Amino acid sequence: MAERLAVAREEHGDLATAIEALASTIVLDQLQMARLKKRKLRLKDEIAMLEDQLIPDIIA
Repeated sequence: MAERLAVAREEHGDLATAIEALASTIVLDQLQMARLKKRKLRLKDEIAMLEDQLIPDIIA
């Protein structure tokens, strides 16, 4: 699970870089930008879920 978390974080960072690169082009591909952002958001949700599973609940 920790390995998948590391892979998801890396992919999330790669997508952020790709989005920045696409945003800086002269001809902006709105469809591609939307797909990248949607994929990045899904990865963010997956990262949060994996982090929650790795960190045990502390009952106070």
